[in-house]
Amino acid sequence: MPGLSGLELQDGIAERGYLIPIVFLTGHGDIPMCVRATKAGAEDFLSKPVSKEILLGAVRRALLRSEAAHEHHDRLGALRGLVDTLTPRQKAVFALVVRGRLNKQIAFELRTSVRTVKAHRHEVMFKLQVRSVAELVSLADKLVAPDARAN
Repeated sequence: MPGLSGLELQDGIAERGYLIPIVFLTGHGDIPMCVRATKAGAEDFLSKPVSKEILLGAVRRALLRSEAAHEHHDRLGALRGLVDTLTPRQKAVFALVVRGRLNKQIAFELRTSVRTVKAHRHEVMFKLQVRSVAELVSLADKLVAPDARAN
């Protein structure tokens, strides 16, 4: 491409935060270029000439992974939206519950009563649409390290 290399274009796309699948098709590629492209998120790196079947297969895989990444991103956004409905005190209770603290320990740490902690905990569970502490911990885990589970 005149004026911009494929790797530079890929860097620009990543800097802007776009979730676009990339399949490199090059006539002048080498191993370091392939490594750099794939580490930066390219779905595939093909050298010309390439058969129609191989190219279409790479594009299909890229589109499938892209669709899954978009779905994951949307689910994560929805979870963040739910957490944003929590009050600051509810967020504090949420954080301590998922760290395994008991109501009594949370009450002591937040300088409040166990009864108040139970009320906040109930509201947290309701707002985040979970029925158990295990679900609450799973939700928190997804929010803490979302990129590790993109696929």
